[in-house]
Amino acid sequence: MKRPTIADVARRAGVSKGAVSYALNGQPGVSEATRRRILAIAAEIGFSPSSAARALSGATAKAVGLALCRPARILGIEPFFMELISGVEGELAARSYALTLQVVADQDAEIAVYRRWWGERRVDGVFICDLRLDDRRIPVLEELQLPAVVIGGPGHTGSLPSVWSDDAAALVETVEYLVALGHRRVARVGGLPGLLHTEIRTRAFAEVCDRLGLPEATTVPSDYTGEEGARATRRLLSSAQRPTAVIYDNDVMAIAGLSVAQEMGLAVPGDLSIVAWDDSPLCQLVHPPLTALGRDIPAYGAHAARHLLAAITGEQISAFQDETAHLTPRGSTAPPRVR
Repeated sequence: MKRPTIADVARRAGVSKGAVSYALNGQPGVSEATRRRILAIAAEIGFSPSSAARALSGATAKAVGLALCRPARILGIEPFFMELISGVEGELAARSYALTLQVVADQDAEIAVYRRWWGERRVDGVFICDLRLDDRRIPVLEELQLPAVVIGGPGHTGSLPSVWSDDAAALVETVEYLVALGHRRVARVGGLPGLLHTEIRTRAFAEVCDRLGLPEATTVPSDYTGEEGARATRRLLSSAQRPTAVIYDNDVMAIAGLSVAQEMGLAVPGDLSIVAWDDSPLCQLVHPPLTALGRDIPAYGAHAARHLLAAITGEQISAFQDETAHLTPRGSTAPPRVR
């Protein structure tokens, strides 16, 4: 897709290229109404004087972009993204690249950010996180031909390369471990519905529980925050057939669940076993330390950065399967008490 030029702005506004230059640079020579109209058209099609100058010089931005559709407050407390970004930054710094991070409210705003970055040549490529089923961002980036790497999968990435991990296999291992301990009532507090990795985990959890004969297994959706994780845990533990084991889709919710169990007078792991996803240092700072599914998340980010930098240079990049999260048993899991 062709990037916008000063001629495109002039044609849409019905003025000369000189008039566009006057308007964009704040110089006299056009009326205020014409200036506002030209600026609005330039913003609409993603044109800026700096992008034109960069195009003429043939220079690259030496930056890559990451737009996250998450509340900024969640990013501040969720270790996964901080560890992911640390791995990305380590790889980018070695190549003198910068990371441009933008927090957005929804997917429409995220798509607008990609179009602006592309039009202004602000970044040379982007990372795509939180992949959704039938994700609207994928065809937009294919249209723009902006180098991109999807962090997630497998599948649903169109022609874009991805770096992904087998969440289904990790979840199956966890349920089989809990069943081997003797648990028959297992529940899961999931992440945001609609995200591909959430749906993959939900489907894998339902299938393995069905295969192992756990008819009462259930998934409660949440949003990765401690507040929602605590609320979901209270509902589960207040039910007539409360679970004896709960798997959480991140460590923040698992720690909140541990607090709720203790608040309700339940012993962990005697009355309730807890497993966390994303084995951050937080999992070992609580009592009892949490059994967790973990992997090298900074390395995951570094692999994504390495693939994006290769795509920017024009290399043909294919999907890359990273290591599967492995289960580390700790003090929060044990055989259930006989009641």
